[in-house]
Amino acid sequence: MKKEVWAYIDSGNCSPSFNMAMDEALLNWHSNGRIPPIIRFYGWDPATLSIGYFQKAEKEINLEEVKKQGAGFVRRPTGGRAVLHEHELTYSVIVNEEYPNMPKNVTEAYRVISEGILRGFKNLGLDAYFAVPKTDNEKAALREPRSSVCFDAPSWYELVVEGRKVAGSAQTRQKGVILQHGSILLDLDEDKLFSMFNFPNDRVKERMMRSFRAKAVAIHDLTSRKIDIPQATEAFKKGFAEGLDIELQLYTLSDKQLVEINHLAKSKYESDEWNFMR
Repeated sequence: MKKEVWAYIDSGNCSPSFNMAMDEALLNWHSNGRIPPIIRFYGWDPATLSIGYFQKAEKEINLEEVKKQGAGFVRRPTGGRAVLHEHELTYSVIVNEEYPNMPKNVTEAYRVISEGILRGFKNLGLDAYFAVPKTDNEKAALREPRSSVCFDAPSWYELVVEGRKVAGSAQTRQKGVILQHGSILLDLDEDKLFSMFNFPNDRVKERMMRSFRAKAVAIHDLTSRKIDIPQATEAFKKGFAEGLDIELQLYTLSDKQLVEINHLAKSKYESDEWNFMR
């Protein structure tokens, strides 16, 4: 049987506002039938702290430290908690809710899409697997996370290696389209990450850092092999093709599309009205 053909983009490193604007623009274009389902890989310049749609920026984030570190700051259109995008490969998947065999249930759709990430880890020789919260305490942590930091709590169909989370993802559904994007950590600077959050006191901060170390891990802590961004991109590109049983075809943005993305980046994702809406 002939495989479905999806588009594929490798954007390289882009600004925080451009990255979020591009994900939103791709969602809009797919909703209008202008482009097929699409998988995108990208990076961040500068390193950026992104927060989830529902997070309270000034309450949870040490904005002065973010600025001091020279990091970017942006609010995502998806939920979830804050992520420091630095030594990582970021992916996004844009696909219609009515796509064949795509579950209507959010968590089940998350599992189907994340199968591509699972295969990507296996392509790198890592024994990743899906973890599902089982205890009442773990399920309660999903509803009321204690920390503002992503990678710090269990989640449905989270990808883990040796019991620790190796990828963090978030999803939104708009205009009949699923947008799922997430971080695949190659390395992690925990001190830098935790310096960007507000804590009641140093004791609480230290406790949260210990908890974080027990729950999150980067690829380079799991293997002695040095994996660079091109190698990771190839492994996960192949993983999505295998996991979703699709063919990927390179897609090139037109000048008109780039103008549209840049306009959205400036008017929305660089605005205080968006980034500090909560």
